[in-house]
Amino acid sequence: MGNREGSPVTGWTPDLAKFGRPHYRAIADAIAEDIGAGRLAASERLPPQRQLADALGLNFSTVARGYVEAQRRGLIASRVGHGTVVTGRAAPAAPAAPALPPAVRRRPALVDFSMNLPPEPDDPALVERMRDGLAAVSADLVGLLRYQGFGGAPDDKEAALHWLSRRGLAVPANRLLVCPGSHSALLATLSTLCRPGDVICSEALTYPGARSLAAHLGLTLVGLPGDDEGIDAAAFAATCVRHRPKALYLNPTLLNPTTVTVSRARREAIVAVARRYAVAIIEDDAYGFLPPDGPPTFSALAPETTYHVAGLAKCLGAGLRIAYLVAPSARAALPLAASLRAATVMASPLTAAVATRWILDGTADAVLDFVRRESTARQRLALAALPPGLAEADPHGFHIWMRLPEPWSRSAFASQSRSTGIGVVASDPFVATGPAPEAVRICLGGLASRDDVAHALDVIAHALDETPAMSSAFI
Repeated sequence: MGNREGSPVTGWTPDLAKFGRPHYRAIADAIAEDIGAGRLAASERLPPQRQLADALGLNFSTVARGYVEAQRRGLIASRVGHGTVVTGRAAPAAPAAPALPPAVRRRPALVDFSMNLPPEPDDPALVERMRDGLAAVSADLVGLLRYQGFGGAPDDKEAALHWLSRRGLAVPANRLLVCPGSHSALLATLSTLCRPGDVICSEALTYPGARSLAAHLGLTLVGLPGDDEGIDAAAFAATCVRHRPKALYLNPTLLNPTTVTVSRARREAIVAVARRYAVAIIEDDAYGFLPPDGPPTFSALAPETTYHVAGLAKCLGAGLRIAYLVAPSARAALPLAASLRAATVMASPLTAAVATRWILDGTADAVLDFVRRESTARQRLALAALPPGLAEADPHGFHIWMRLPEPWSRSAFASQSRSTGIGVVASDPFVATGPAPEAVRICLGGLASRDDVAHALDVIAHALDETPAMSSAFI
């Protein structure tokens, strides 16, 4: 029996032969048996994964997957600074497992780095404050179940303008529309500006949602090359001459996926080209609120040609399906309103009221501050764990763009990561033009806790030290 009270169980080397294959499942079975027999007790630490891999003659990925399987069964937990800890005695096989609290039931076994979501607030005081706002809104529940004026009630528009002022935007209410999420705003904008067969431009690596909307509307998407300051303005001008695009779609701050933020100088150069060739700019400012001191928006630099979309999904929460669409003029807002009305009727008054309440009482600022702080902490974990020179990141964002070293391919790495319980996204969905690079996007937010993130990054770092052939040995 190993040592107690959290001391390392350095001698724990199970005999996997009697459990059969696959080896990763045999490791979890051995943990369960030793807990049931009393050979492992609560609070004892299992050997580090690399150490156990060496002792068993297995590769690291197999042991990592075994620990993930044991964690999925509730046998162990990984804690930063404490290693992998036994959580308690194995539950009997026959009786049904007791019901888990909702927050636990919805937590997946997979450490899902594939969905680009902000970190979820875990501070009890902040969560209680959010609930208080929701409760206050529900006092007018009956009224919020009615149809309301399209484009947002006056209170919702007032809150939206207050929120947008943080991005340097001061616009009249008749240029603003409250929408049920960024996708509806982008769909309305593209369908108003373009017709099937028209060309629009974007970053060469761009948000998959923009690709999907362009395909849905029968538009041709032309990706533009760029660097760490954004798309190349000269290439944009040449494309304007060659293809006569109707619009330029940009995700200019913390670009999903590459994390690039377009510099002020590059923004001004892009604006000059857009004005010269009468090309509308669609500014998807999904991440614009995350950097405390980002460059000015395109809407501030070129209000007469920019359609500005400010969603709340990436700065407050993906389930808050509210976005604010700023049109270049009151006249330009009219066809947008007609398109939105035809597709969505209206934004949910209940959801809009929650957003309004949080903005006006300061809760939204508190959540945004949490997202910023937690994202910065997780980026530090990534910087410490991942090999230098591979990851492109911003300290204020919650995703990473990681270029893969040879001989890794994006498909092999994504497959290997999933086999160890980690979800990442290969580069293919982001490509507007040209071949897909050997790279993956890693999101550090969502349901994963900071401990989950640290553990998963460690697994990824070890995988990068191996070859694809070594990492697939457990299959």
